[in-house]
Amino acid sequence: MSGANDPTQHALGAAHADLMGVEFDSFDAEREEITLRFHAPDSFITPRGSVQGGLVAGFLDEVMGWAHVWATNHEEAPLNLDLTMTILRPVLAGPLVGKGRVIRRGRKAIFLEGELFDMDGKLLARSTSTAIPTPRPVAKD
Repeated sequence: MSGANDPTQHALGAAHADLMGVEFDSFDAEREEITLRFHAPDSFITPRGSVQGGLVAGFLDEVMGWAHVWATNHEEAPLNLDLTMTILRPVLAGPLVGKGRVIRRGRKAIFLEGELFDMDGKLLARSTSTAIPTPRPVAKD
C-alpha cells in the first residue's frame, strides 16, 4: 500500500525509518489503528541473539506515533512524556509487523498503545505511551 499517494512516505524516508525498514501497511480510521511493517537488520542483534531492547522500543515508538499522526489527519505528532515496554519473546532479525493505536486523545494528553508481532502473528512486545499533542513538524527538503 505504500507509494506516491502515501502521505507517510516522505517522513518514512528519514534515516531512522530507513534503518528500521519501515513500510506503511494500513490505517483503520474507526479504530484509530495503524499497521506498519518493519525489517530488523542483523546489525540490531545483540550477542544474546535478539534485537537490542532500546531498538525494540524504537519500533513500538514509531508505530504509536504514526497512529496519532494518522488519527489527526497528519496535522499533529505526539511528543512522548513516557514509554513503557514489555518484551514477551525475543525479537529476531527479519520482518516484523507493528500495530499502534490511539487509546484516548485529549487536548493536553494522548494515550497510545503499540504491539510488535513476528510474521506468524506471535506477540513479541507491547508498549504504552503518554504524550503531548503537538503540531506536526514540517519536513525540511
